[in-house]
Amino acid sequence: MPRLIIVEDQVSLLKSLKKGLEEEGFEVLTATSGNAGYQLIQQEPADAVLLDLMLPDGDGIGLLQRVREEDFQKPVLVMTARDSIEDRVIGLNSGADDYLIKPFAFSELLARLRAILRRSPTSNFDTRLVYDDLIVDSLSRVATRNGRELKLTHRQFEMLEYLIRNKNHVVSRDALARDVWKAATATWTNVIEVQINQLRKKLGADGSVPILHTVRGEGYQLGEEP
Repeated sequence: MPRLIIVEDQVSLLKSLKKGLEEEGFEVLTATSGNAGYQLIQQEPADAVLLDLMLPDGDGIGLLQRVREEDFQKPVLVMTARDSIEDRVIGLNSGADDYLIKPFAFSELLARLRAILRRSPTSNFDTRLVYDDLIVDSLSRVATRNGRELKLTHRQFEMLEYLIRNKNHVVSRDALARDVWKAATATWTNVIEVQINQLRKKLGADGSVPILHTVRGEGYQLGEEP
C-alpha cells in the first residue's frame, strides 16, 4: 500500500484529502504545520509527500528546500493557491515534482499523484502485483485475470491487493479486519465472509482454476492450495 505524508494546515481540506486517498488505497499520515511535517518526513518512511506552501509556521518552500538538501528523494507534489508562473518556477526549482493550483479537483490530484509515483525511481513498493494469470495494478486500480478485467468494488479491490501481497500465505480474518476494514474482527466477520465469496466468484467467473482458498479455522490464502 503506497504511503503518503500530507502537510496541509486547512483542516477541512486535510480531512477530505485523507479520506479520499485512503479510499483509493493509500496509507496517509498528516501534519498541519511545517515543523510537524518535517518531523514526519524525517521519522516515517513514505512514498510521496503532498505539501502546502502557506503554512502557519513558515513557507513550505523552505521545508521543501531543507528536505531536498538533506537528500530526501521521494516525490513531492506541491498544492498551493499561489498561481503565478514565478511561483511555479520557484516551486519546481526547489525540488517539487509537480505543482497543483488550489482549488483543484480530487481526480486531478489523484492522477498527478499516481503519475509522479510511476515516474519515481525511488519508489519502494510494487505497483504491479502478479500471481499466475492474475495481475493487480495498485496505482491504476485495475485487476485482470487471464486478460479479463475484474469488476471489483472498492473494498474487494483492497482485499485482493492485500491477499496478493501475501500470496501463498494464510491471511487471518483478524488481519483483513485490521488492515483492510480498519476495524475489529468481531464486527466484520460476516461481512468479510460475504466479500470473500463474491471475490472468489469473480476470480473464477470464466472457469479459471481456483486460487482463493479458505483455510478452516485460520483464514484465507490466495495462491497455491494449502
